[in-house]
Amino acid sequence: MNALAAKLGGRAPRTAVILGSSLGDLAQAVEDALVIPYTELPGFPAPGVSGHAGKLFAGRLGGREVAVLAGRAHPYESGNAAVMRPAIGMLKEAGIETLILTNAAGSLSPRMRPGSIMLIADHINCSGMNPLIGQHGDENFVPMTDAYDPALRQRFHAAAKAEGILLHEGVYCWYSGPSFETPAEIRMFQIIGGSAVGMSTAPETILARRIGLKVAGLSVITNLAAGIEGASPSHGETKREGARAAEKLKQLVTRFLKDG
Repeated sequence: MNALAAKLGGRAPRTAVILGSSLGDLAQAVEDALVIPYTELPGFPAPGVSGHAGKLFAGRLGGREVAVLAGRAHPYESGNAAVMRPAIGMLKEAGIETLILTNAAGSLSPRMRPGSIMLIADHINCSGMNPLIGQHGDENFVPMTDAYDPALRQRFHAAAKAEGILLHEGVYCWYSGPSFETPAEIRMFQIIGGSAVGMSTAPETILARRIGLKVAGLSVITNLAAGIEGASPSHGETKREGARAAEKLKQLVTRFLKDG
């Protein structure tokens, strides 16, 4: 039994959610929550960015058993694209089958305003990194077609319709950070088909697909990307707008779980 399974004390969630910057309200909504600090789980990251609590909440949400990770470590903090590998591997070993990844992101279109939620249909790796570099074996040639599970995406659209939430869908661009993108880079991302840009999620998707987890991804739009309508993003804006949109995210994920 791994450390997480031992800490769960008989609870058996099949779905886990990793929360992005300032989206911790979802963790607070978990009922009958068992709260486990990451420091008690070997290999779990110690988030070094404000807005990431570094705690796992195990309990019920939408009537379903769930594990909610309030915070992640980002590749830009250490230069290690596989920084979330131990945590995702431990989730799998503890019985998790579906991983819902959330993040705060910048919109590449003026039509998708701050406060919006975008369901990730696909991603573009603009970082120059890959979390599987350095691993050996044919199993690392992971197919990424439908990496964001089509059936899970259909369920999220149904949940959004039921809750009266406008849910965009698009392509997430993973940029390494931690500096924000330049306006010229944003124009490039628009040309190659991006819809939103952020500094996480894609490496976690690759790691999760490598070990057979189903993945869904949600971007909470916290700002217009650099240069769009004169925008110049800041981490303060990300935290502020993320917190404002957290209630809508909680509503959507709760309905998704309830109807599952």
